[in-house]
Amino acid sequence: MDPISLTTERLKLCAFTADDVEDVYAACQDPGIQRWIPAIPIPYERSDAADFVGLTVPTGWRDDTAYSFCVRLRDGGSLVGSAGLHHPREGGWEVGFWTAPEHRGRGYATEITLALARWAFTELGSVRLEWRAQVGNAASLAVARKAGFTVEGVNRAAIRDRGTVRDGWVASLLPSDLGLASALPYLSAPASAPGVRGAV
Repeated sequence: MDPISLTTERLKLCAFTADDVEDVYAACQDPGIQRWIPAIPIPYERSDAADFVGLTVPTGWRDDTAYSFCVRLRDGGSLVGSAGLHHPREGGWEVGFWTAPEHRGRGYATEITLALARWAFTELGSVRLEWRAQVGNAASLAVARKAGFTVEGVNRAAIRDRGTVRDGWVASLLPSDLGLASALPYLSAPASAPGVRGAV
């Protein structure tokens, strides 16, 4: 797929360009981003930002495996963050995001997540959007909850992080959670369904 742009009330999500390398490099010096985003190398060099913008992002769009967006205010200005959909499987996508420190606490991450969710459900035919984060990433969990995700639990050893595996929270958002139609009918398990004990 060719990169597209999305807009929200306050933000523009668009393709990364070479002009974004310095902003990405500067934002990714933030200890919070480095702590909670396992794909961010430590130390984070300008070459890492250049590879992300010039290689990783275009490859994801070309191969339909990850759709990454540069997020800026609609009226221009500094980089707000990066967000995208990745790991497509079984008709669903996983959402991921980070925001630059100076733009936190303003609801931008929730606004971004909802824009990506609507796009995934209406244009990509996604039937489920997943959010995952390491246990302890309270800020990301707050964004998922504000966006309407249902927290489903903890997956043990689910997230690879710099030579370790860590427990991860997982949550889901369905089209119906946003008042949208699903690409496929959803047949949920009956409330009286037996537990997994003894299941085959």
